[in-house]
Amino acid sequence: MPILVILDLNLPKINGLEVLKAIRQNEVTKLLPVVILTSSNQEDDVIACYKLGANSYLPKPVDFIEFMETVKLLGIYWLSRNEPPPLTK
Repeated sequence: MPILVILDLNLPKINGLEVLKAIRQNEVTKLLPVVILTSSNQEDDVIACYKLGANSYLPKPVDFIEFMETVKLLGIYWLSRNEPPPLTK
């Protein structure tokens, strides 16, 4: 079981919002932290993600160096500082 899902909204076969909805509807994964990392900065997408239970919404930086720094900071926080929920209950 992963301890974090990093989810893009623009997936090739299914919309990321549908993936998020499925994660939240499943008893095993409903508490799993989900971070949206996407190129969309549309207010409607931000609202929809939080309404469906996203834990964080990060616009994907266009610049590669900024993108790498964002991913690094995301990893530091979510994987070493955050206290994850117990997923087995």
